[in-house]
Amino acid sequence: MTAEYKVTGAVAVITLNNPPVNGLGASTRSAIVEGMKKALGDNAVKAVVITGAGKAFSGGADIKEFNTPKAFAEPTLHTVINVVENSTKPVIAAIHSVCMGGGLELALGCNYRVASPGAQIALPEVKLGILPGAGGTQRLPRVVGLEMALNMIVSGTPVASEKLAKTGLFNEMIEGDLMQGALAFANKVADTRPLPKVRDIKIDYPNYEAFLQFSRNTVKAMAGPYPAPLKCVEAVAAAVTEKFDNGIKIERDLFVELVQTDESKALRHAFFAERAASKIPDVPEDTPTRAIKSAAVIGAGTMGGGIAMNFANAGIPVKILEMKPEALEKGLATIRKNYENTMKKGKLTPAKFEERVGLITGTMSYEEIGSADIVVEAVFEEMGVKEQVFKKLDEVMKPGAILASNTSTLDVDKIADLTKRPQDVIGLHFFSPANVMKLLEIVRGAKTGKDVLATSLGLSKKIKKTGVVSGVCDGFIGNRMIEQYSRQAGFLLEEGCLPEQVDKAVEKFGFAMGPFRMGDLAGNDIGWAIRKRRYVEKPEVTYSKTADLLCEMGRYGQKTGAGWYDYKPGDRKAYASQAVNDMIVKHSADLGIERRKISDQEIVERLVFALVNEGAYILEEGIALRASDIDMVYLTGYGFPVFRGGPMFYADTVGLPNVILAMEKFAAGRHGEAWKPAPLLAKLAAEGKTFN
Repeated sequence: MTAEYKVTGAVAVITLNNPPVNGLGASTRSAIVEGMKKALGDNAVKAVVITGAGKAFSGGADIKEFNTPKAFAEPTLHTVINVVENSTKPVIAAIHSVCMGGGLELALGCNYRVASPGAQIALPEVKLGILPGAGGTQRLPRVVGLEMALNMIVSGTPVASEKLAKTGLFNEMIEGDLMQGALAFANKVADTRPLPKVRDIKIDYPNYEAFLQFSRNTVKAMAGPYPAPLKCVEAVAAAVTEKFDNGIKIERDLFVELVQTDESKALRHAFFAERAASKIPDVPEDTPTRAIKSAAVIGAGTMGGGIAMNFANAGIPVKILEMKPEALEKGLATIRKNYENTMKKGKLTPAKFEERVGLITGTMSYEEIGSADIVVEAVFEEMGVKEQVFKKLDEVMKPGAILASNTSTLDVDKIADLTKRPQDVIGLHFFSPANVMKLLEIVRGAKTGKDVLATSLGLSKKIKKTGVVSGVCDGFIGNRMIEQYSRQAGFLLEEGCLPEQVDKAVEKFGFAMGPFRMGDLAGNDIGWAIRKRRYVEKPEVTYSKTADLLCEMGRYGQKTGAGWYDYKPGDRKAYASQAVNDMIVKHSADLGIERRKISDQEIVERLVFALVNEGAYILEEGIALRASDIDMVYLTGYGFPVFRGGPMFYADTVGLPNVILAMEKFAAGRHGEAWKPAPLLAKLAAEGKTFN
């Protein structure tokens, strides 16, 4: 049963039991209604307590039922809340641990609420591009006040129960045993009549019109492309300006409207995509994993230091290995400075600062890292260098240690075969800055053990990363696709664009950063080194030489104070460079290309559809397990706009036949060979299907 019923003295207790967060799925909703009927039909029962088993009161809707008929099956959450609210016997919600979304809406339908300290209280629906749809926007302002309710609903941020103790949300805070306290409270109010209902509370907020207008203005300025925050304000406004039943109707209409928006569909897609990414068909969830109690990192540079911080942040001691004392000292000093900056911003306590810095130690001896449970190499991206490191690791690491490479493009199978234990080798591709970026590309080699893959997926969660599994190919998922994006960016320069126009068009579309600002941040010399390799390995693939000319000018990006843009000392702002723009125009002339005016729409379509087409090849080859995995890589590692759901989801939104039409148009121009549709894309478009 997903909700258990038992009677203790004169009190019926309905315990939600639908792990992990007691989601309010169809069977749980039915069980609550059945429990209420039993309690109301039993003369010996004087009051009802609703609580949750395990680690939650209720986290709200059951995500397993999203987008299925069960989500809307009777009894709906509205029906359940009506049954509870219209009970002739007092109903008490006993809240602990997690009370969010529909769980909080259910509690608000009860006559009374008691809570343990430390419970996380939230209406987080805005994060999925919707708003609370079962009375949350109407009832919460009646118990916590207009301002606090609006802040909670518009932000979706959890608030600790003790911070709400003095509001009307809780009738009593219970220290110690929650159930004992809830039963005592239920017996105390058993004979109270009339029964209090949140819906009957009048909201007293003088001059509410001015506050609501101020809120609309503020939220509009901050909401960007997302419609839900402003609709949340409108729903909460109805709690003040309308009678309760009308307010509920307005909330419902706004909810239905938001569910249909592309933004909400994209956010919900991202929500499910993140959960799906950790599910690997041939690696069951009960696959045994290896304990990771200590770690080592090879290389104290920017990447190595960032990786080490991830382990320390998760409480895992980590040793950083460097060959030169000055490089080691510099790396450790940079880590310390990063933590100091976080502490100055108030995001880290002095005690946590000392703890994390203390977990990271340096060494210049391979022997000193041999006992680590996992080692991640973060050395120069060159197979000869990696070969030396892995042969040494094979010698010194204890049996059962995981040997991970942070390579961004190199063949993990070749790296694994450098060792006598290829089953222990995996790619863990962190994104820079590694202590900030959420993505971790987990590269599964042909011989990688299932336990090593399962351990790596578990570790990604522990270090607060979104782990996405990729097969072995040049560039894996993310960098293989970004190469096509970058190729198109280069061709656009030859044909008539300047870096600023391309970046602005893509940033207006919603990317965090355009390709040229991104190149300056990452270092243009990295792309140059990869292209030099490509010229030898894949001479049939064409590239614009503009980026090579830029590097020949010594303009590697922010680190040299000049790249596609000019930079001033201590200022990361990108300033248009006349020297670069002149070089680009001259290069077009040297190629005999007559420069033309290019629209922002063409810029965006060429860059994004280049990603989509390569993504389709990656799916077809089985490098990515699912289209949503590709979307997660781009949402968490490459600054793709979340409200567009990732490149593959965006292509679905546009319509795959429209993507093909645009590609046919581009194929008629220069470098048309880049626009051959991937067979999977062509097939899905012809059949009227989607990637997701």
